[in-house]
Order: sequence, then C-alpha cells, then structure tokens
Amino acid sequence: MPNGSGVAAPPRGSGDLAARVPAPILAFAAIVSVQIGAAIARTHFGVISPTGAATLRLVIGAPILFAVVRPRLRSWGRAQWGAALALGIALGGMNVCIYIAFATVPIGTAVTIEFLGPLVLALAHTRRWRDVGWAVLALVGVVLLGVGTAGRGTLIGVVFALLAAICWAGYIVLNRHVGQRIPGVDGLALSMLVALVVAIPAGGASALAAVVHRPPLLLVFVAVAVLSSVLPYALEMLALRRMPTRAFGVFQSLGPAVAAFAGFAIVGQTISVADVVAMTCVITASLGTTLVADVR
Repeated sequence: MPNGSGVAAPPRGSGDLAARVPAPILAFAAIVSVQIGAAIARTHFGVISPTGAATLRLVIGAPILFAVVRPRLRSWGRAQWGAALALGIALGGMNVCIYIAFATVPIGTAVTIEFLGPLVLALAHTRRWRDVGWAVLALVGVVLLGVGTAGRGTLIGVVFALLAAICWAGYIVLNRHVGQRIPGVDGLALSMLVALVVAIPAGGASALAAVVHRPPLLLVFVAVAVLSSVLPYALEMLALRRMPTRAFGVFQSLGPAVAAFAGFAIVGQTISVADVVAMTCVITASLGTTLVADVR
C-alpha cells in the first residue's frame, strides 16, 4: 500500500543523520512503516469501521500537511487547481477502498492486488514483447488470489482491492501532472484535504462516534498517521535523493511481502501456500518490469 499522503519534510538536522544511513535502508524502512501502520489500523476495525479508520487517518494527516507546507494557493491557475483536485479524488478513493479490502481479506493479499495498479500502468507504457510474460505472470498471481479468496467467502475484499489498484494507478498519473504544474509538495497538501472530503461521507460518522466513545483511539490513529504518512514520506524523499528511481522501484515491489508479514505479526493473519505463490508471481512480475525498464 502506498503512503499516498506524505505529510512533512524531515525536521532540520535530520538530513545529516539520514545521510549516514544507506538509501536502500531508508527506502525499505518506509515500506515497513506504511505496512505496520496499516496493520495497527486493522486491529481496531472492531471499534471503528474500515471507512472510519481511513477517514480518521486523513483527518489527522491532511491538516498537518497543509499547516506545515502552507501552499500558496492564490498564485494557482485553473490547471493547478484542477490537477490537485483530481489527485485528491484518486487519493481519497485509494485510502477508502484499500481499508475496506483490509476488513475482508488478509493485508498481504489486499496489497498484492492493489499493487497491480502501478504494475499494469508500467506495462501499458512498454512496447517490448518480453513484458507480456511479466503481465501473464502477474495475471496468474491475481487469479490464484481471487480463487482462494472467493473460496473463503470474501470476494468483496478482492473487488475493493482492485478498485484501490485503479485509484493507485490514477494517483501515479495525476501525481506526475501535479508535480509538473505545482512546485514542491504544495499540490499534495491540497490534494490531501480533497481526499479527506472524499472520505468523510463514507466514514466520517463512524470516525466521530468511535473517537467520542473511545477517546484513546485518537492517539492510536495519530500513530497510524505518522507510520503510514509522515515517516514513510520523509524516508522516501531522503532515499530518492541518493538512489535511482528504478532502484527505488525494486524496493517498492517488496510491499506485498512486507504487508503479509505485518498482517501475520500484528493482526495474526495466516497466509496459505497458494497465497505465497500468488504473491511471489506478482512481486516477480513487478521486479522484472522494474529491472528491465529502460534496458534495450
């Protein structure tokens, strides 16, 4: 699962410390942080709905980002506003859909299916026949996951994970447009608020009721917001300064495996042999697509 909601640049002085940490470790730490945050949120679905959890995470993360970045909205034109709004819609949909999926299928399974978004997007931009093999391998993995999940009566989770994958692909495309039109993370700051507006109709009531009846839950989701948004975004930003984008993509491909481990260690979710094979197919396809990118 992507953090999709980076919140703040690292504090002053942290760059010196981070500079001594190898970039691959920073990239991997970002992935681990995102999935731990997701797993912690999943353990509280008994007291807050999945949509409420997604909304509460955005309620905490979006205002922090906006307050820290303080985007100069007055200087924006129609193109900048349109790009940021569209990105926010994709971001909100991605957050809500993947949390709904988490409620009905193991986290590792949901993240694996969600990962098809960027994978299909990468394959769509290739003209190499070798990539057809990667696409077939990914398809085999998804079919295995779908069949196994349907057998457990949780097909709805697969549907929402696929919707999250579509939103993730849209997020990638729109994020590029925002990056071209708006400097820094100003666009993301507004997009996070838009994502919050998108999520509120689905989970606002549940989030409010859960916090009113269990105030300590707010502290839990502060931790979730930090682990799923603030920390990974800062780590990713620092890592990308010192490693090629393609190498960074290799680490991103490990997301499904890390998610499965987080689900096992924190939520107590078990993963079948078929699930492991399916995840391996998708991860291998992603690695293959990433490693051969730009290689002629």
